[in-house]
Amino acid sequence: MQVAGLFVYPIKSCRGIALERAEVTPTGFAWDREFMLVDRQGMFITQRKYAQLACIQVEIQADRLVLSAGDGTFTLQPTFDGEKRTVEVWGDRTVAIDQGDAVARWFQDNLQLPADLQVRLVRQSCDRVRLVNPNYQVREGDRVSFADSLPFLLTTTASLADLNRRLAQPIKMDRFRPNIVVETSEPFAEDGWKQIQIGDLLFHAVKACDRCIVTTTDQSSGTRDAAKEPLRTLAQYRQPIPGKGIFFGQNLISHTLGWLQVGESVTITALE
Repeated sequence: MQVAGLFVYPIKSCRGIALERAEVTPTGFAWDREFMLVDRQGMFITQRKYAQLACIQVEIQADRLVLSAGDGTFTLQPTFDGEKRTVEVWGDRTVAIDQGDAVARWFQDNLQLPADLQVRLVRQSCDRVRLVNPNYQVREGDRVSFADSLPFLLTTTASLADLNRRLAQPIKMDRFRPNIVVETSEPFAEDGWKQIQIGDLLFHAVKACDRCIVTTTDQSSGTRDAAKEPLRTLAQYRQPIPGKGIFFGQNLISHTLGWLQVGESVTITALE
């Protein structure tokens, strides 16, 4: 097995970036979910409610982010010197750094958001740690960016191929917004993986990923699938307990830091 793809999502719920090489940091890949949009109460905003976030393209240029939507672009120089704001993501309250009025207006206009939402773009603060849920920590103090709950999401090519054989219209892997895609031959073998060696780095699989409405969103157009696919099909064979989650992929925590690159070998060093 080998790494088939590496992806980061610098702004939570905006379009991802495919990389040939990615740096593993204590909170996930460098840049991954380092930023997110919040409303005026500081509550996080995602594709779950605003599918048009998928239309925001993000490019990393040195230490800047170049944002694109339709014909509009905005170059952001990220800062740690902005106003500190109390924000919330999945029940975790923390302090983040506001990135300014200009980028907030750009998002408000290009996403055509309700005026009363008063959206702001915030950056994770270096001095405010967001801890992984203790139930899933490998080591005390494991932390995460503004990702939903854990630093990395791994998916596999065989599992997507198995799903696509069941769908009327095949979908791309980007519907699942993974960080690491592994080329495999056995569908859902990852369900039983416990420890994973990728190149020189060791990862722990700690939680199967429960999928949501975002998987029904075309990541190029921001449109929802009217038939609620692939969730409808996945629910037929990937929902072991009715009403208790539809699973695709594995959430990981890294045991070691360093770099990963596409094409590196993948070895399973422990099974459930």
